[in-house]
Amino acid sequence: MTIFELNKKNISFFLLSLLIALGTAVWGEVTLQLLILLIVAAAILAFFLKEIEISILFLLVLRSSLDFFTQLKIPAAYGVGIELLAIFYMVFCFIRNKSIQTDSFWWLLLGWTLFQGLWLLLMPLDALGFDATYLAESVREWLRILIWPTAYFLVMQLKGKVSPQKILSVLLLALPLPILLALFQLKNGIVRINSTFAHANAFASFLLLFMGIVWWKYKNSTRFKWLWITLLGIISFLLISTKALFVLMMLLVSLLVIIIPKLSLKSLIFGVLSFSLVISLFASTDYGKSRLESIASTPLLNPEISINRGILLSESDHNSFNWRLSHWHTVLKAWEKRPFLGYGLGLSKQSIDSKYLPHNDYIRALIEGGILGIFSYLVLWSLYLAQSIKVVRSSTLDSHKDLSLVVAALVVAVLVGMVTENIWSHTVFFFYFSVLFAISSWDWSSPDILMPQ
Repeated sequence: MTIFELNKKNISFFLLSLLIALGTAVWGEVTLQLLILLIVAAAILAFFLKEIEISILFLLVLRSSLDFFTQLKIPAAYGVGIELLAIFYMVFCFIRNKSIQTDSFWWLLLGWTLFQGLWLLLMPLDALGFDATYLAESVREWLRILIWPTAYFLVMQLKGKVSPQKILSVLLLALPLPILLALFQLKNGIVRINSTFAHANAFASFLLLFMGIVWWKYKNSTRFKWLWITLLGIISFLLISTKALFVLMMLLVSLLVIIIPKLSLKSLIFGVLSFSLVISLFASTDYGKSRLESIASTPLLNPEISINRGILLSESDHNSFNWRLSHWHTVLKAWEKRPFLGYGLGLSKQSIDSKYLPHNDYIRALIEGGILGIFSYLVLWSLYLAQSIKVVRSSTLDSHKDLSLVVAALVVAVLVGMVTENIWSHTVFFFYFSVLFAISSWDWSSPDILMPQ
């Protein structure tokens, strides 16, 4: 009997459990809203277990549109919800003696995530920079991180049931609503569009990831190639309209990683023209031109400006890079007080009583987790990089190698982007990144992997 063929005994057991839960709730004089919530949750769980493939694909598509409802806590509820669904699925498979799909990298990712829970245990022991007063904020951060192995796990359950090509095609359904809202914002004259996302930078990283998927679709489609070229143009235009300078460097790095392994005159010309067009369009706007010109007034491009002078200039020149130097300096001074274990997960802003994240994820890992935290962080990204390179080398099918190159490009791009941006806080990006990473890790040439007819 498969996981979808629930017999009468199972249905009776489920209904009896539901009645017991509802009866207990009524006996405890809970509100009507909670009763309705229990019924809805039970119905969702039953549908999820019965239609696992449809449910997972729907959940993957849905995530890109939820940040628009951040103030209503919808993204947080979604995150906790899929984590609970994953746990229920594991328990259900254990009870029914059904196998679950995992791989070695998922166990490494889960192990790293569980290791981050060490900081939750240390906080009540006063071993960190903050005491248990801030525990709730650290727990929220840990639950946010837990979404990534959860997304990886959920898409792994589609292995052998849904072809990787179909999953990637379905993922494209996560694009229409963010694109439509972004175009609406452009029409209304918003300077930096953010679409369904809380911040323009988060939307930029999301677009970069989906540019990779659309490029893969273009490379591996025999029909409607004009459609994918058009979609790439639209995404590029929106990427420029986010006015996010960091993502241009990530785009350049991504193009290099994708082009170099299959270097040819055609691909080189395509890459150079693509990046030149994007950077030219960015520089053609007043905002983009001012951002590019501001780099010349930083220690990055002006050897006459020292780091100390750049920090001093940040107080008056409104230069975002010089401001970053000043901000990093402040954060590092705070880290010196708690060098080994830091202040706790998600508490980088609180460590300096600021409303801004460090704008450097390496420094963030250092201030929140100390030396041990930054070491574990670098280990994680070493694993990502090593696994992505391994998959690129082992890919035998062209379509698989193309996706593997996209994933490897994203890994390297993130390593570069984290130097000046809060990529670590881009939850939606890492959600879809985990999905792509899982799919790329499959052996597409295996007879167990369904392939399109």
